[in-house]
Amino acid sequence: MGLDPQCAEIIAKAEAAGGSPLENKDHFIARKEYEASTVVYRHSVGDLDSVEDRNIPGPNGISIPVRIYTPISAKQTSGVAVFFHGGGWVIGSLNSHDHICRYLAQAAECIVVSVDYRLAPENKFPDGLEDCIAATRWVGSNAENFGGDPARLAVVGDSAGGNLAASVAIALRDTPKGTSLRLQALIYPVVDLDADTDSKSENGEGYLLTRNAIEHFNELYLPDQEMRTDPRASPLLAKYHTDLPRTWIQTAEFDPLRDEGQLYAEKLAKAGVEVEYKCYEGMVHGFARMGGKVDRALDALDHTANALRSAFEG
Repeated sequence: MGLDPQCAEIIAKAEAAGGSPLENKDHFIARKEYEASTVVYRHSVGDLDSVEDRNIPGPNGISIPVRIYTPISAKQTSGVAVFFHGGGWVIGSLNSHDHICRYLAQAAECIVVSVDYRLAPENKFPDGLEDCIAATRWVGSNAENFGGDPARLAVVGDSAGGNLAASVAIALRDTPKGTSLRLQALIYPVVDLDADTDSKSENGEGYLLTRNAIEHFNELYLPDQEMRTDPRASPLLAKYHTDLPRTWIQTAEFDPLRDEGQLYAEKLAKAGVEVEYKCYEGMVHGFARMGGKVDRALDALDHTANALRSAFEG
């Protein structure tokens, strides 16, 4: 199928306005533009029982801001999804993905803990990842204090957040320390920083996220190219992928990252991991955040919510 008309309209408006925020080389301006786009893309969500901002202990004595979403339908103890936002490790925030977290909490009937990890270039690899690992371990140790079940945990992330979620899952497998996952849900994830795929060639221009933008984000996050083969940065390159949690992977047809998600699904399945993979036809990178403008975004979030619900009930 061709490009979805709703996505085509978004691309046309972005081009008329001077380009996507993802293309801006000034990361301070890019952050502001990305936050501003949230107003356009945000979809309506029903009421939750509570939304609470907290600061939790992070690595080396730092404090990590998190936002905890508890649905009205929450049971006495609920599964907990730890969410990592996208934005190339450089842009994005608790607010840019607030509507996604609200939707998932309500649709999956689970608690969602969104993590405001440190961003590059001020904090380069592996700082953001270490924050995400620490936050997930904190949830595992403290879930009962906010109505969560520490035995029913998942990680969820989109784009760079999908990269972080995949790397957190591997880190917990290798050094569990009592924290284990029921599911990793990866939404058009980055899994190999130096991937040279057909989708990067086919979709590297004209679909909001360009190949040049990808490289710019990579440079800000991890300027040492030799380090990009570190499996913590490129989870596709991990030595082995056995014993990882059940996995749900979503990609978009007109996304330069499309093939990475498929390759990761194939790698995990070959290692014996239970994997479900879906490529959304006609969609572009970032579409799951665009529920206010793209109808299929809500379908994709419903599918992720169903994966969470199934994992937590299983």
